[in-house]
Amino acid sequence: MKTLATILLGVALTSASLGDDKNKKEKPSIADHLQNVSVTIRSEGDFSTGEGSGVIFTRKDEKGNLVNLVWTAAHVVDNLRKERKAVVGGTSKTIVEFKDPMVMKEIRQNGRTVGRLQMDAEVLKYSDAKDGHDLALLRIRKFNFVDDTVVFHLGGDIPKLGTDLLHVGSLLGSAGANSMTDGIYSQHGRILKQINKRIFDQTTCTAFPGSSGGGVYLKTDAKYIGMLVRGAGEGFNLIVPVRRMEDYCQEHKIMWALDAKVKMPSEEELKKMPTENTPKEVKEEEEEGEEAGKKMFPFRLRVYPKHLDNRPDFLKTEPKPFKTMEKH
Repeated sequence: MKTLATILLGVALTSASLGDDKNKKEKPSIADHLQNVSVTIRSEGDFSTGEGSGVIFTRKDEKGNLVNLVWTAAHVVDNLRKERKAVVGGTSKTIVEFKDPMVMKEIRQNGRTVGRLQMDAEVLKYSDAKDGHDLALLRIRKFNFVDDTVVFHLGGDIPKLGTDLLHVGSLLGSAGANSMTDGIYSQHGRILKQINKRIFDQTTCTAFPGSSGGGVYLKTDAKYIGMLVRGAGEGFNLIVPVRRMEDYCQEHKIMWALDAKVKMPSEEELKKMPTENTPKEVKEEEEEGEEAGKKMFPFRLRVYPKHLDNRPDFLKTEPKPFKTMEKH
């Protein structure tokens, strides 16, 4: 009798173990994880429409809702920015406002794209590309959009030159959504004097217009080490390193947007938070420097009405099929 009871108990434990294995969620691969946290950002302004890339950082608010924050480059959404004058307490002030960008996520199944999800987002923080850090923090307006989240490489050492990296971005816009490329860390601390004196790091990850705002990650553990913002060719691109993002977040008291250990602010506190500092008057020589910087490092996808369209010809027409290579 004891023997029979022992056998039955063993069968029951084995069945429970098998059930647990079936119910246990399989950990996604690094490639799948980076696909899950990467999105396309579409900014439809009055005179132009832009597309770039972004990465999702998920937090819980005080009510337990999943809040999806999205980091992208400021120049991806700068065409949504507007200024207006208002009198506040008898003093004239400049009010900065943003239209909502759109966050798009492609859905794939059995090796093909089967649809897209798109949500409106609000711009929480904005640091312009010229005087600031070229960073924008968005919040998707719908709660619980996704439960995936990026992990930032915070407080750690600067990756050594030659470190293997991955980039996921919307190369050439939504047509290349969630493209994955690789490369290495090729240099630290680049400074573009034509723009400002902030540092950039350099990588060889393949990137194209539309990659702006996309994440660059350590190939070993998928930790985010910087945001791709500028480039002078497919294999020469510059990132805002995560250490610079940390400086910006600490200065503006928004480390909760990088570090999951820092308490998330309440809705009331978020409403009091300024999107950006009051804009200053731009001098003529600064404008010239900004234009020079754009020409040297044009690395965004921006679509204009036909009479203003300055895109390359190959982006204005439908792509043609490749011809069979001929012998010479």
